Amino acid sequence: MDASSSLSSPSGKPSFERSTTIVGGGSEEKNSFEFFGWVYHLGTNSIGHDYRHLRFLFIRGKYVSMYKRDPHENPGIIACAAAEEAQRWIDAFDHAKQKAEHEMTRASSAREKLSMETEINLEGHRPRVRRYAYGLRKLIRIGQGPETLLRQSSMTACGLDGFDAESGDAFEAHQWKCIRTMDGIRIFEDVSGYKNGKGVLVKSVGNIDASADTVFEVLLNTDQQQRYEWDMLMGDLELIDTYDGHYDVVYGTYDPKYLTRWQSKRDFIFSRQWFRGQDGTYTILQFPAIHKKKPPRSGYRRTKINPSTWEIRNLNTPIGSSGPRCLVTHTLEIYNASWYKWKNSQCSKFEKSIPYALLCQVAGLKEYIGANPEVQKQYATALVHPKLSDGPMSTAEYEDIVQDEFYDAIAANSSSEEESDDNDDVDQEARVKQKNITEAPDSTVQFDLDATPVPIDPSHFHGSLRLGNDDKDTNCWTSPSGSRFMIRGKNYLKDNSKVVGGDPLLKLIAVDWLKVDSSVDKIALHSRSIVQSKAGKKLPFILVINLQVPAKPNYSLVLYYAADRPVNKDSLLGKFAEGDDSFRETRFKLIPSIVEGYWMVKRAVGTKACLLAKAVTCKYCRQDNFLEIDVDIGSSSVARSVIGLVLGYVTSLVVDLAILIEAKEEEELPEFILGTVRLNRLKPDTAEKLEV
Repeated sequence: MDASSSLSSPSGKPSFERSTTIVGGGSEEKNSFEFFGWVYHLGTNSIGHDYRHLRFLFIRGKYVSMYKRDPHENPGIIACAAAEEAQRWIDAFDHAKQKAEHEMTRASSAREKLSMETEINLEGHRPRVRRYAYGLRKLIRIGQGPETLLRQSSMTACGLDGFDAESGDAFEAHQWKCIRTMDGIRIFEDVSGYKNGKGVLVKSVGNIDASADTVFEVLLNTDQQQRYEWDMLMGDLELIDTYDGHYDVVYGTYDPKYLTRWQSKRDFIFSRQWFRGQDGTYTILQFPAIHKKKPPRSGYRRTKINPSTWEIRNLNTPIGSSGPRCLVTHTLEIYNASWYKWKNSQCSKFEKSIPYALLCQVAGLKEYIGANPEVQKQYATALVHPKLSDGPMSTAEYEDIVQDEFYDAIAANSSSEEESDDNDDVDQEARVKQKNITEAPDSTVQFDLDATPVPIDPSHFHGSLRLGNDDKDTNCWTSPSGSRFMIRGKNYLKDNSKVVGGDPLLKLIAVDWLKVDSSVDKIALHSRSIVQSKAGKKLPFILVINLQVPAKPNYSLVLYYAADRPVNKDSLLGKFAEGDDSFRETRFKLIPSIVEGYWMVKRAVGTKACLLAKAVTCKYCRQDNFLEIDVDIGSSSVARSVIGLVLGYVTSLVVDLAILIEAKEEEELPEFILGTVRLNRLKPDTAEKLEV
């Protein structure tokens, strides 16, 4: 395929097929990856004329073929009927490219290696091709006219995007106990000793026979008639304001006779933030709020809605099942003293409270969607969320939406073993197995053993953030072990097993907490950086992680990890350090975990591993004895929202981070943790000013 061609999908009713019996658009069978479907081949010929040909595209392993006819004699396959399917094609091409590159790197002749410059370029250089590309972007603008071919969907292909689905990758402190079942849902209480004043953390969990997309749409819809059919509390809602396409403020009223003995009318204002993980899981955060457009209203008593979170996760559908299913979890904090009486015996007082009405919302959704099958069809062509601007969309806005769609770092793990569907054998088999033993990799192969090790004296390195004495210390850092994190084990490619992480491969020698006017790249080259110090120049290898935090002012959290020997160029770490950016972007992974802090922040940050380059923009600088990775958190509007929430509570948070290189080949397993850091209750006002 030349540089002046592009791909689109034909119109029509979408359907997908794999070479196996599992429904989807690609397969992985006997180590041979396959992905295929009908696409439009768009481009310009040698005499400058535009063309558009319907072709059958087939990816098998590292080979890509294009046919005029379906080799499977099945013309009903549509390759790309949604933005999520477009992402699958991108991932399929990435998989083929990586497979080819991996095999070529083993070849002795350098001329056999693939050239990145000769890979497929969908942008092209001719004006006509650019117009085609712009036309494809317009298809992503959901709701703009009849184009729904690339409708965003939550059915992300697990495993193609690097997302570790089903379970978190860091241990959580919550321990959930089912205390009651009602109306087809289960009510859980956190019995781990959660303390936040007199509050208790509870959640309602239910399986709904619909996709996560559908439930998400119904939940965010403020239409009065629809809300009246399932929501006993928030039937009258008014959208006040929207921000960034994934944050809004809502005003509502309700009739007090159903919920309270007080006869005065009630109203409330709350904000909603929502994120979508790389596995298609939706997380919605709801906070009580105030807004200048809705001051206190005469005749109404302003009420605060309990802070709560929604998590909507698609479940694996068994073969032969009639439709999709998802697990819906609504978690909230309750301060009502009558909760304790109600959970042990029926208590009508609690049943007339706002928390009870909130807990019943999952049951309302379940019954409403079950009784209205047409809801599935209604949202099959609707927006993923109706808050996107109806105006023209720029290229930058398009890229931001697609990037945010696959954001991963905010998909919180709220599921427990009790939440899994006992009757879903397929879901149980797909669940990631977590072992309690560590299969430690041979870390020595990552370094040049012929070189003499250089002693690393921590007293020679001083960042602007000090090393803490213990976990009770504040505004400091420590370097914990990897035992709080789950990483891919030796047999991961066979049974999806994960193991407890071992000690970090690299030593954390310093941390800088800096205040900057604007984001600063290549901070290791700054004269104040420890990399440029006399002791720093003597180290064989330093990995610098520069987390650029958008705020007012901007911050940079800079982590310095050191090795006492040079990196072995043939090792996975060596390939990462010396390889190209495209390889790094498919391998650089981060696992977050909030050890202590407000439960809503924990839910927003989550505990799942993410490939950072799929979430935000990453830049790389390999010079001298260091590799620097600049992570621009502000490049994603979703990431900006999450970091804004974190900064609001940062002085009370204890945050663990683990960085690692994702292992994709059997010889690379088990994974190893490159480095860890624990940030203890940072104080933003203590960040040092960095003059550039």
